[in-house]
Amino acid sequence: MILWRAGARHLLRHPLLAFLSVIGVALGVAVVTAVDVANESAHRAFQLAAEAAAGKASHQIVGGPRGLDEDLYRIIRVERGVRLAAPVVEGVVSVTGRPGTTLHLIGIDPLAEAPFRSHTAPVGGSIDLAALMGTPATGLLLRETAERVGAAVGKPLRLDVGGVSRSVVLAGYLEAGDELARQGLASVLVTDIATAQELLGMAGRLSRIDLILADGKGVGALPPGATLIPAGARAGAMDRMTRAFRLNLTALSFLALLVGMFLIYNATTFAVVRRRRLIGLMRAMGVTRREIFGQVCVEALLTGLIGTAAGIALGLALGEVLTRLVTRTINDLYFVLEVQQVALSAATLAKGCLLGIAATVAAAVPPALEATAAPPRAVLSRSFIEARTRRHVPRAALAGLVAMLGGALLLATGFGGLTAGFTGLFSLILGYALTVPFGTVLVSRAMKPPMGLLFGNLGRMAARGVVVSLSRTGVATAALVVAVSATIGVGIMVDSFRHTVQQWLAGRLKADIYVTTAGTGTGRGKPPLDPALVVRLRSVPGAAAVSTTRRITIQSAGGETDLLVLGIPRRTFDGFRLKEGTPDRAWQSFSSGDGIIVSEPFAFRHRLGLGDAVRLRTDRGERDFTVAGVFYDYGSDSGFVAMDRGAFNRYWDDRSVDGMGLYATPGVSAAQLTEAARACSGSARVSIISSRELYEASVAVFDRTFVITGVLRLLTVVVAVVGILSALMAMQVERARELAVLRAMGLTPAELWGVVCGETGLVGLTAGLLSLPLGILQAAVLIFAVNRRSFGWTMEFSLSPSIFWQAIVLAVGAAIVAGIVPALITARIPPALAFKEDE
Repeated sequence: MILWRAGARHLLRHPLLAFLSVIGVALGVAVVTAVDVANESAHRAFQLAAEAAAGKASHQIVGGPRGLDEDLYRIIRVERGVRLAAPVVEGVVSVTGRPGTTLHLIGIDPLAEAPFRSHTAPVGGSIDLAALMGTPATGLLLRETAERVGAAVGKPLRLDVGGVSRSVVLAGYLEAGDELARQGLASVLVTDIATAQELLGMAGRLSRIDLILADGKGVGALPPGATLIPAGARAGAMDRMTRAFRLNLTALSFLALLVGMFLIYNATTFAVVRRRRLIGLMRAMGVTRREIFGQVCVEALLTGLIGTAAGIALGLALGEVLTRLVTRTINDLYFVLEVQQVALSAATLAKGCLLGIAATVAAAVPPALEATAAPPRAVLSRSFIEARTRRHVPRAALAGLVAMLGGALLLATGFGGLTAGFTGLFSLILGYALTVPFGTVLVSRAMKPPMGLLFGNLGRMAARGVVVSLSRTGVATAALVVAVSATIGVGIMVDSFRHTVQQWLAGRLKADIYVTTAGTGTGRGKPPLDPALVVRLRSVPGAAAVSTTRRITIQSAGGETDLLVLGIPRRTFDGFRLKEGTPDRAWQSFSSGDGIIVSEPFAFRHRLGLGDAVRLRTDRGERDFTVAGVFYDYGSDSGFVAMDRGAFNRYWDDRSVDGMGLYATPGVSAAQLTEAARACSGSARVSIISSRELYEASVAVFDRTFVITGVLRLLTVVVAVVGILSALMAMQVERARELAVLRAMGLTPAELWGVVCGETGLVGLTAGLLSLPLGILQAAVLIFAVNRRSFGWTMEFSLSPSIFWQAIVLAVGAAIVAGIVPALITARIPPALAFKEDE
């Protein structure tokens, strides 16, 4: 009981140190929980939306870019007797006047819906079936969704569909059977087939036919261009597209937790070191090692419990912010997704608790063993602890080198995929962190002479103080090194990626202006331009040449393939920088229609090379196309296939165009060509943008993509700053008597403040210098190993000198900011009070 009362008394006398320990755990848990919440929320929203759309269907019949002929539904249901079949027309529409608000439009046959989707079955409720089927332009929304977008039954809802303004009148409200269905329907607009076909410009066409089949058989032969796939194939393919992105965010969150573990170890170690005299006295009075070990571990457990609870609460709040960033990135790069509710799963909660509590207890075991292993006399001696720490420094450095070697071998082998890549990276980081105390000794000794010349005896005292207190400064410096190196590594990676993307855009954007449908927002799908407008734009005054594009998605049982159809001149083709193949041969094969070119990520994911074949489902059946070249591309991590327009027209019936590039004749500026194109467009709602504006918009999307990375980098540094603050506070409390002696010998409060700030500044400088090699190493691993395994991209390694001085300033600034409060507190303590025994 006396032991526990002494521990409680110590915590009450030093509440700030206990608070910092809790904050360290909370921040580490919060970052991991927030990223998990963001990933889970986006993943769950997509999953629920996919389940709400697919319902209980076991299979689906899908078509090419123009969908399916609606007569196929009659053949399947009537002639072939497949009664459990339902036609679907779907697309994405935007709510007018509410930027960023999109709805998933699903057109259905209400009379065939009951076996598939209960929320649209015409059984009771507030659904006016006669109005829905008999009145044009009517639809259904959840009541909550209708209130959110300002709609009501009987009132029109203004929509933007492919740049065209349309309206739908609500005929009633969807009825969700449970909360999960409600979440899945949060952004769904249901209409009948005819209304959806009219809104989306798909007269006589269907997006798919949903089926319930016992064995996947019974539909008979399908026409060319149509195929039968499992109902979950499309959703699975889209989920796989974002898997690497979500895994990268998770890895960054674990980096923050790694820094937090250093912090926890720091705080727990100091809690033991500060009470070494008390522990020594209790050991001398008969308290057993087991009792002391138990007390230290229980205190750490309580810290972990409180910190974990606070971290999960903070993680939920932070998760809402990260969810918006993750959703925006998915919309920019992958597909349209809207998250209405932040999800906290039981797995995320258990993971946060396990990481917070287990990390705290694991970090407390070494200092707890330290408190119990030494005899009472040694525990009472501070010099014993420091001497033992210095003896262990070379061993720790050797162990660190071994860990780094193991990580390097794991990365070099290339086995194990992305998980092995991150494991190797963390092994490198952890191994390097073990060498930091050894590096701290070397840097401090090297800095002692210049600090003596600049600041006299006070400078030499500061340099010596870092080495003398290595048991405290070593771990604190390691935590700061890991945090700053992460900032350097990710910063170099982002800068390298940005530089590579800028070069890629400059090479690819050959036209002077580009024309697409207005109001399509971000995402991969774009509605086609009006055919009459395409004809007019081909002869616009001032245009020397015109290129066309059409991007479609080909569905199959094995997933989805993006196909980019290009009608381009040779100079535009030369903008495709080839990784495999020669420009002349690739162009000859491409322009003749004999071959295709594929992006580097597509080749990476499908293990393709020059001369290999890619099988695509066409409107004439499946065909093999030969790879004539592999080109660098950074617009999609799933990759795509590029095909000449002439070859596409031979195998597909789709003649639509969703983008055009206009090349100005000599003497005609981009602005003049833009005005001519606008005049030619008339009243059509199109987006006409210059290559320079498109370049800037693309770079802006890139910068938005890495906003969440910047947030995680900042949080990692915050965790490290808290760790430094905790370490310095504890160190000054322990050195109170030593500093009081200096005060009694004539050192003024200002000079004492200078010594403390000199020590913290040297810790920051050491951390900054030691973080540079680790940061560059992390950047190399991220660029050449992790990103390659994640996305299949080849990036150029770009080093900016500003990264290095920013790292030094960040490390020194973080250490000095963290040292201000301990320095002020120490300088204000009267020497007589500090001389008193505080235990």
